[in-house]
Amino acid sequence: MIFVTGGSGLVGTHLISGLVANGQAVKAMYRSNIPQFTGSDKVQWVEGDIVDPLFLEEVVTGVDKVYHCAGMVSFSPKQKQQLYKINVEGTANIVNACISCGVKKLLFVSSVAALGRIRPGQMVNETMQWTEDTSNSTYGKTKYLAEMEVWRGIAEGLDAVIVNPVIILGGSNWNNGSTGIFKSVYNEFAWYTDGVTGFVDVQDVIIAMQLLMDSDITAQRYILSAENTTYKALFDEIATCFNKKKAHKKVTPFLAGVVWRMEALKAMFNGKPPLLTKETAATAQAVVYFDNTKLLKQFSAFGYMPLKASVQRICGELKQKYNLG
Repeated sequence: MIFVTGGSGLVGTHLISGLVANGQAVKAMYRSNIPQFTGSDKVQWVEGDIVDPLFLEEVVTGVDKVYHCAGMVSFSPKQKQQLYKINVEGTANIVNACISCGVKKLLFVSSVAALGRIRPGQMVNETMQWTEDTSNSTYGKTKYLAEMEVWRGIAEGLDAVIVNPVIILGGSNWNNGSTGIFKSVYNEFAWYTDGVTGFVDVQDVIIAMQLLMDSDITAQRYILSAENTTYKALFDEIATCFNKKKAHKKVTPFLAGVVWRMEALKAMFNGKPPLLTKETAATAQAVVYFDNTKLLKQFSAFGYMPLKASVQRICGELKQKYNLG
């Protein structure tokens, strides 16, 4: 039996579909509504929350493997406490439940934010650790602290492995998460930055996760990244696929600084999360390259889907899903 947290998210839904297609018995957690996707009717769904340790011990009993995909992504200062509760305390609860119930192996979906992304002139690899100087987000700090909980579990005898994906691309709900990039480009959002980061197809992420889970590998972390490229290049590729006008207005660091300050001021009055924060503005401008060779050396038969092919596949899925012309 396999247990998946975050079963309604981008990674969780694709992972569950893949596991079910391979004939695996899957139990998955949801918080409010059971998601409907390929294979969801063959899953044992349980309603619960990772901040509830008693619930987790009950649901993990009899489980062999756990994929911990649940987590919170936010760059809003108002959600700092919730980030710690879900990402750090929630992961600690998962680790404790795995140890208590004799789970054979845990795979934790972390983030490259936990490695400390702000490293001018350096390529980010798995040997790097988060520090105050190399991170610009509370989110990154909470993912780093969550990893520390996993390493604590490993020290206590738990077999576990960590993956650190870059920005994950997939055809999920384009009103949430990274799939929102496709919606913005479809709506001909005009602005772009010179920032560089890594991108990876969600299908490659779940293949890598299953390879690592089914291996004897433990006490290791792996960056999951297909290509390092500019946001502008990605936006242009999506625009071409959708036959939409490409972004043509450059966001300078000065302009980004003005906008996030205006958004912060607006949020003080309307109580809504700002569309842009100091953290997201800095991330969008950052030039960061990620080293993806560790996983490729570990699994010689594995290869990442080219970014262009990923974009074409995802645009096709979104056109069908939202009946786009």
